[in-house]
Amino acid sequence: MKTKIIVDSTSDIPVSWIEKYDIDVVPLYVNWPDGSSEPDNVRDEESLKEFYERLSKAEELPKTSQPSILDFQNAYKRAIEDGYDSVLVLTISTKMSGTFNSARLAAESFDIPIEIVDTKMASSIISNMAKYARELLNSGMSLEEVAKKVREERENKRFHAIFFVSDFDFLAKGGRVSKFTGFVGNLLKIKVGIYINEEGEMIPFDKTRGYKKAYSMILSKMEEEGIKIGQKIGLIGIHCQWKRAY
Repeated sequence: MKTKIIVDSTSDIPVSWIEKYDIDVVPLYVNWPDGSSEPDNVRDEESLKEFYERLSKAEELPKTSQPSILDFQNAYKRAIEDGYDSVLVLTISTKMSGTFNSARLAAESFDIPIEIVDTKMASSIISNMAKYARELLNSGMSLEEVAKKVREERENKRFHAIFFVSDFDFLAKGGRVSKFTGFVGNLLKIKVGIYINEEGEMIPFDKTRGYKKAYSMILSKMEEEGIKIGQKIGLIGIHCQWKRAY
């Protein structure tokens, strides 16, 4: 069977991977305080600069909303029209968004096989999972086998999301991360380490000052999660930096 892989825009997928691994992207929406809304499409470097420029000038942070059922229905229709026999959807964790539910409800309108996986992850790790799924499909595994394998490997900790932020308060205000007592990220040079746990929640695990110590903090957490020094791993690095206007 010819299978289309679909991810949502929170996957931060590298633009080159969309064609290379035959992936479609369904965007979430960015809702600005002035009432305007725009799809969170995959952006090139120049578009990202424009986005963060607008973000830096906004008096209030924008909010995001999940794709609609219609958005996913349109993605499934595109796949069918392009000759695909089945669809594999990998969504952001249900602990962070209702995107999975939109994809699931949309699938009820179609007769072709559609597997929807709650990755219990976010950001570029979803892209790594999509790459892995494509490799499994290319090896001859069926859609159902691939979906099952991806879920199993997620449970077996094949995939990890470990990072740090310099402005923890924004994540806390966005409602996608638990704000534990003592984790205050708006102090000068404080870096808060965050990981995504087995349930798909973003959890702060440590804090430190300065980038050098932050990198050491990440490496220590990787070891704690079972990633051994010297072990060969696939890694995607994400970096975002912008200046707030005061």
